[in-house]
Amino acid sequence: MSDSHDDEPEVPASEDSAPAGASSTDILARQIRSGLNELERPADGLLLSGLSAGLDIGFGPLFMGVVLTLTAGLYDHAVRTFLIANAYAIGFVFVVLGRSELFTEHTTLAVLPVLDRRASLGALARLWGLVYAGNVVGASVFATAMVWLAPAYGIVERSAFVELAAPLLAHGPFEVFAGAILAGWLMGLLSWLVAGADSTMARFAVVWLVTAAIGLAHLPHSIAGTAEVLGGVLVADAYPLTAFARFLVVATAGNVLGGTVFVALLKYGHVVRGGE
Repeated sequence: MSDSHDDEPEVPASEDSAPAGASSTDILARQIRSGLNELERPADGLLLSGLSAGLDIGFGPLFMGVVLTLTAGLYDHAVRTFLIANAYAIGFVFVVLGRSELFTEHTTLAVLPVLDRRASLGALARLWGLVYAGNVVGASVFATAMVWLAPAYGIVERSAFVELAAPLLAHGPFEVFAGAILAGWLMGLLSWLVAGADSTMARFAVVWLVTAAIGLAHLPHSIAGTAEVLGGVLVADAYPLTAFARFLVVATAGNVLGGTVFVALLKYGHVVRGGE
């Protein structure tokens, strides 16, 4: 896939950046290579990285609560929604640029080596299980600490956590599932676009754009939503813990379907079948 001539030394591609104007074939090859590296990582490394990602992504919902508290009565609904969406993106920037393992990225990234017959379904299940467990535990720990510390520290009103969780808990399972498909689709695109970005600033812009869009539409993301919904459930007696469990199961299923079908299968198919 190198464009260098035979009489020129080949410069290895950086793991941190893609060549400017990288083709879809280059991006697919990079994604498959990255996916294989992740599938081959030791179990304890995957679990700890997943735990780190779950903790880090909790900063998004925390700063969403800060924005809600600081802007109460100052701006109209549209302005507050836009500010909250940008706060939501902060946690994803920490996770993606920090190279932690996020489950919704792997619904696309880790599937590609399996589609290319370079990895087994068992290896994929192992990766998904370890990363997902670490993500959910990390986000749950952050949410539990957040609802105690933030009000005690005076930066978030407890009612803000309920306000964040309410829209995600107000919908029925079908609506949550459909919204989660869109969120998984966008996260799969995020993984694909980050692989094609040629600099840290480009990756930052992609992460911010995509995840702020998810936050703006308040689409169900299984991991960030764990911190959002669990925070509201822990604060409000009106929401039972089973409401959080139901959200998590439905959102996870939708995220997996969106990232696997609408990105991994279609991107792989159009590159391989397209003759590139």
